[in-house]
Amino acid sequence: MLHSALYTRVHGDTVLRMFWYHSRMPRDAIAEWEGREYDHNPKSADWYWALGIVGVAGAIAATIFGNYLFALLIIIASAALAVHATKEPPVHRFRLAEQGLVIGEELHPFERMISFSVLEDITGDLPPMISIKTESWLSPHLIIPLAGVDADAVYAYFLEHVDEDEHRHSFTDLVAAWLGF
Repeated sequence: MLHSALYTRVHGDTVLRMFWYHSRMPRDAIAEWEGREYDHNPKSADWYWALGIVGVAGAIAATIFGNYLFALLIIIASAALAVHATKEPPVHRFRLAEQGLVIGEELHPFERMISFSVLEDITGDLPPMISIKTESWLSPHLIIPLAGVDADAVYAYFLEHVDEDEHRHSFTDLVAAWLGF
């Protein structure tokens, strides 16, 4: 501790924050696993053609009505959607720790979680997922795949720290599923 305090005095405020960050990160994991945020479904050429036609038609309609900014927004959104559709989702590392859930290097503390629910596929073809509602406005709803980990153990540990509640699919989830994401 003395070395850390001396190092802080010599190198300033930045090191103090780094020491605080590393001292607060959970070290002991109760469970660790990896997974993708969603399953990648490769899109056909027809899907991209349909996206392009809808995007251009929407931009033309917005231009006819004199809303040029909206036309530009439609073109940019269509291009962003096409780029997103081609990318395969990255593999994330999940760690369940005493303080909360760590996704990559980001800690989501139990204190900021409102409720959770375990979602299971009726047919059993897909692995279970845990749905977590948080107080964060950047990521208010997390859906974590539980493939490669004991889902019952994760459920039991969450039940000790967070309230369980029924979670329904949001409108955004339904639109994403309809678009094939």
